[in-house]
Amino acid sequence: MRVNGNERLLALMKILEEETDEENQLDMKELVEKLKMYFLDKPNFDTRALKRDIRALDDNGFEVIVNEGRFGKNLYSHQGRLFETYQLRLLSDAVLSARFITEMDKQSIVKKLKKLTSKELAKSLPDTLIFNPSSNIDYNLIKLNIDKVHEAVSNNNVIEYQYGKYNIHKDFTLNRDGEIYETEPYALIWRNDYYYLIGRYLPTNEFRHYRLDRIRNIQVSDKTFKREKFDISQYIDQSFHMFTGEEQRIKIMFQNDLINVIIDRFGLDVDIEPVDESHILLTTKAKISMGLKSWILRWGAKAKVISPPELADDIMKEVQKMQETYEC
Repeated sequence: MRVNGNERLLALMKILEEETDEENQLDMKELVEKLKMYFLDKPNFDTRALKRDIRALDDNGFEVIVNEGRFGKNLYSHQGRLFETYQLRLLSDAVLSARFITEMDKQSIVKKLKKLTSKELAKSLPDTLIFNPSSNIDYNLIKLNIDKVHEAVSNNNVIEYQYGKYNIHKDFTLNRDGEIYETEPYALIWRNDYYYLIGRYLPTNEFRHYRLDRIRNIQVSDKTFKREKFDISQYIDQSFHMFTGEEQRIKIMFQNDLINVIIDRFGLDVDIEPVDESHILLTTKAKISMGLKSWILRWGAKAKVISPPELADDIMKEVQKMQETYEC
């Protein structure tokens, strides 16, 4: 049976895409043998026709690299990739480390990511077995919420939903007796291993954020809205640890060994100056919240609030409460 030229060309492209890269090249004999495996009757192939196919692929944007190997043999490979290997690694790690994605979906997604590079390079990407198991969050619900919020953000549609949290018995309970929240969605972000909706809460006309895994019965309404100028990055920076609160200028003295902790939290541009040989002073704006207070308390005696005075007082009170707890 004679192979159709289009079928041969597609098979050749697939072989070069899947089985060659910078480190793995094939000579003409190897290309012919692999092509035979694509067709049941194992047909013969004219090398002259294959060379024409290779030139046609190269001329039409599918770059084929030709290098000279041992004994003057031509070695063929396709090295152009949509993603660099390190980029695929970043994507794979993000998927595998997400607690809310089920193991089945993790395996499916990573398998698809591996198809974006050669078979040999795909082997270097991580396996799902080396990561921690997924949490018991309702993943199917989160997938539905992601789709609907993404749709609403893209089309500027108002969304309606209920919001809640778990009680001490691990039962999910709706806030405000199941009241419907109406919000203009501005962004869907992934922060601290959770997805968050950021948008304008219409009853109070203020910007808020909501965890997607705590949203229930979400609906995309027919109502549309006009976006106003809103700095999402600034909102995230100011909403420390995704907690709301009043923004103030704060000064905190830290021991020097916490410098990387501070940079990790506030970035390289944050105002830091030395106090003495052992301490540095952080000056920045942050929302005064339980999230901020918990973060400060985390560092114990290595962190001391200088200002504002009310924040320093709150930290002292929390330390006293901790002491009383242990004295009981």
